[in-house]
Amino acid sequence: MRPVFRGKSPQTEEFTPYTNAQQYLVSRLGHYCSYCERRVATNLAVEHLQPKGDNRYIHLIGSWENFLLACVNCNSTKGEKDVVFKDLFMPDRDNTFAAFSYPPDGSVVPSELCNTPQLIKQAQSTLALTGLDKPVSYATDENGIQVYLDRVGQRQEVWLMALEARKDLIENPTVDAVKRGIINTAKGYGFFSIWMSVFSSDTEMRNRLIDAFSGTRGSGCFDSTTTEIVSPSPNLGTLHEGGKI
Repeated sequence: MRPVFRGKSPQTEEFTPYTNAQQYLVSRLGHYCSYCERRVATNLAVEHLQPKGDNRYIHLIGSWENFLLACVNCNSTKGEKDVVFKDLFMPDRDNTFAAFSYPPDGSVVPSELCNTPQLIKQAQSTLALTGLDKPVSYATDENGIQVYLDRVGQRQEVWLMALEARKDLIENPTVDAVKRGIINTAKGYGFFSIWMSVFSSDTEMRNRLIDAFSGTRGSGCFDSTTTEIVSPSPNLGTLHEGGKI
């Protein structure tokens, strides 16, 4: 879950309808789901952190600080669930890259930095919020080839893709076109955290990834030189219950 900084609202008034915020969110955060990280070229929804269908939060329907972006899977799973920020890690206020690890099997699990029962519970609750703890689901096509239908399978595919990209770079360490190609591929598929994990020992490529995915550098969650994790998040937007990890 990529930490992001959406910045101040581009307008003084609230968004009516709220869907008018989509162009600004995409400009600042990219065409990526704020939860599962995959790229969504179309049908990327303006996601309400506090659910718009809950009468307690009706005053936040057009509020910039209540918006992220979400794919149909994450958005529908999250649904009208009440979001209690103190119990969750959210990408606009916490260092969610620090909170989770991305193994090659496509799962998302609490990271080693979640080293207390409270942090583990917060991480697990965050995964459950949008169904990122669901198991893999796939089907077989007419040629007997497995086709991955869910986010887990897609993460597995991107892991393999990133490994191949790293191999290409090891074989051509000074070729800038190879590096640019890797970044373009990463942007094309999304799953920022997987690319960062695969290139964990390559500071240059990690810096390129951080700069390539809009809204990431501005979060302040990565050291500008070493790309090491900054934890807790500086919560630059001073958002409610931010900076937990």
